[in-house]
Amino acid sequence: MGRDKLGAATAPGQLRPAGVKSYQQNAGHGMVTMEDVARLAGVSKMTVSNVVNNRDGVGDLVRQRVLEAIRRSGYRVNVSARTLRSGRTGVIGLAVPDIELPYFGHLAAHVIEAAGRQGFHVAIEQTGAAAAGEADAIAHSRTLHFDGLILSAVELDRLDEHPAEAGYPLVMLGEQDFGGRFDHVAMPNEEGTKAATTHLADRGCRRIAIVTGRASDDVNMVTRRHRGYLAALAERGIGIDPALLFSLDDASMEAGREAACRLVDSGHEIDGVVAVTDTVALGVLRGLADRGLRVPEDVRLIGFDDIPESGFTVPSLSTVAPDHRWMAERAVELVAQRIRAPLRPTVQYIAPFELMIRESTR
Repeated sequence: MGRDKLGAATAPGQLRPAGVKSYQQNAGHGMVTMEDVARLAGVSKMTVSNVVNNRDGVGDLVRQRVLEAIRRSGYRVNVSARTLRSGRTGVIGLAVPDIELPYFGHLAAHVIEAAGRQGFHVAIEQTGAAAAGEADAIAHSRTLHFDGLILSAVELDRLDEHPAEAGYPLVMLGEQDFGGRFDHVAMPNEEGTKAATTHLADRGCRRIAIVTGRASDDVNMVTRRHRGYLAALAERGIGIDPALLFSLDDASMEAGREAACRLVDSGHEIDGVVAVTDTVALGVLRGLADRGLRVPEDVRLIGFDDIPESGFTVPSLSTVAPDHRWMAERAVELVAQRIRAPLRPTVQYIAPFELMIRESTR
């Protein structure tokens, strides 16, 4: 065993991160300085300053080398001094409906990871999927002087003025359509649901129900997923039966279970179900079992989100799998770009996805 110049033990043959030099802080030197980080990373002090303050002009590889040097050296940014000097805190907010829901918990983990690579810390707030909670998150981020906010909006829409009054970089993530007013990383709502419904039709299903929220005149997640379902039926020449369009008051497992029970109890034949989320699909799976129907032998079932639990049910759940990591990386990237260039045109992304075909539709 040896020791690198940071005092960390290294085994024979152990490799240090590429491009990061060794550095020994002399006894009595005290706090690690920006100059120390610069020597460790093999760059100038100005480059370290640019990385710490999230300025433009630093390549990704150099930025990663500096961040690794900061981590290895134990360098601590003087947040108060940086805030006074640059007007930035190095913190971005992430506001989601409910961090306990599997989808949002895993999305938050990806955002934290992506933000760390950009030199940001992340503060998480829950909105309760309510317009008031979303408006409060916008206001709190301004009060706390966050550098920006990533907002997964469920209730606020393109007509609401709260986002427009934020006064700092704001990136929308996920469901709602804001008409291009803000940077937005959107879910493939229509495209994904169309693909899911088409998959059921290709497996021979002709009585395909959809279990979703309440569609409205507004362009929101439910409306877009409903459109995808209808488009797939039309392309396959399958008639639309209003009795198979089931609306939920909330997207919970219990609501999904109740929906499945009521669909079966109605006496209408079903051989396939598209669920608005995997969480709802898990409830539908239970409800079908409660009524003595087997998946996939009697009814094929597909969800949306690809939460980790979907691979562990019996049968395992087929689902639309948006690229959550890609979404998180693009959202953080857009915040960082907006911080550096506040007046640039807005950017709209739709996340890529794939169908994860598992036992529930085979």
